[in-house]
Amino acid sequence: MKESEKFRRGLTYFNARKFFEAHEAWEELWLAEPKPEKTFLQGLIQLAAAFHHHGRGNLRGARSLLTAGIAKLANFPADHRGLALAELRAAAEKWVKILEAEKVSGNKRPPQIRLAIGAERKRKRRG
Repeated sequence: MKESEKFRRGLTYFNARKFFEAHEAWEELWLAEPKPEKTFLQGLIQLAAAFHHHGRGNLRGARSLLTAGIAKLANFPADHRGLALAELRAAAEKWVKILEAEKVSGNKRPPQIRLAIGAERKRKRRG
């Protein structure tokens, strides 16, 4: 399987709320990737792990991993590797505040990772 397919598989898992599986897909890439992409992947992995912890009721672990993931992703542009990264960071930051207030209701859904506008247009032209 090519690297880009593995990356997309991680996105698909994340957006399907299969956070453990997303973590595993990206970790496979992270192990072989040099910096700075290694840091980018680690940030995504930490967000996936955070929402996995949230799903298991570990709010403290979720908050810690979200904070670490946001810090890693802060070093990258708003649209990186075809993703709307600024949007993802903003959503993750809102979740940190929610978790700090410990007011997570059952209907609060984790964010989706969206494609950047230019990447979405390219995908539609190909498809």
